[in-house]
Amino acid sequence: MKILVIGGGNMGQSFAKSFLNNFITDITNFAVLEKDTAKYDILKAIGIKNIFEQPDQRIAEADLIVLAVKPQAFPSLKSELKNFISDAQVILSIMAGVSISTIQKALGVSKVIRAMPNIAAQIGEGMSVFTSSESVTRIELVTVQNLLESTGKNLYVPEEDLIDAGTAVSGSGPAYVLYFMEAMMQAAIELGFSKPQAEMLTSQTFRGIVEYFQNAKDDYRQLIKKISSKGGTTEAAINYLDQQQSNVIIREAILKAYDRARELRKIS
Repeated sequence: MKILVIGGGNMGQSFAKSFLNNFITDITNFAVLEKDTAKYDILKAIGIKNIFEQPDQRIAEADLIVLAVKPQAFPSLKSELKNFISDAQVILSIMAGVSISTIQKALGVSKVIRAMPNIAAQIGEGMSVFTSSESVTRIELVTVQNLLESTGKNLYVPEEDLIDAGTAVSGSGPAYVLYFMEAMMQAAIELGFSKPQAEMLTSQTFRGIVEYFQNAKDDYRQLIKKISSKGGTTEAAINYLDQQQSNVIIREAILKAYDRARELRKIS
């Protein structure tokens, strides 16, 4: 299979690395279209040899085209791509907020798969939510699902609106976790730990509880109660978070991300 990634930024690099490292394709059948030549050294270090700056016939030769550009860049890029893309090709878009119908109309294609991965795809631990247009065959969908599995776990959804929801939850989710981790590390430093100690305390706490939760029979609320002894330190912290309506703030923040994903549709 010949694969072309359009966009050599963080996510484009993540997909390129995963595809090559997992032998999804080889360097002779893989190419990257990236206009920013400053990124070429990074792409070459990954093992990519076929990198080009301007759209050309190599686009037409690809079986699968991965759109890994920022959604704001798509309106100006689509006219450059349209002359080289055919309806036989499968388009995998990881652009936030750009709908399947928008891509179909802009590029004159019918086979479009939308996916929203997150940054952990760079280490093969990502989470992707994806869906497809009706023209995508079962074989093509399974093929792309296998590609996504090389970057981590994936979830197929039949409704495209859930891609925008996935963007708000798991796509942007790593930043929420890091935001919370930063607050924990700052508190640890205030309590007397060094920065490296605070980072270790925080990161291992997150890593451990995620593993514990995945293997536990209890749900998250039962686990919170199990950890929170009556009148103890954990209960004091959880009670304060509840008083501040922290759970409401987090939910509202995710809904803000969802609203922004919907707004991006209008931009494209």
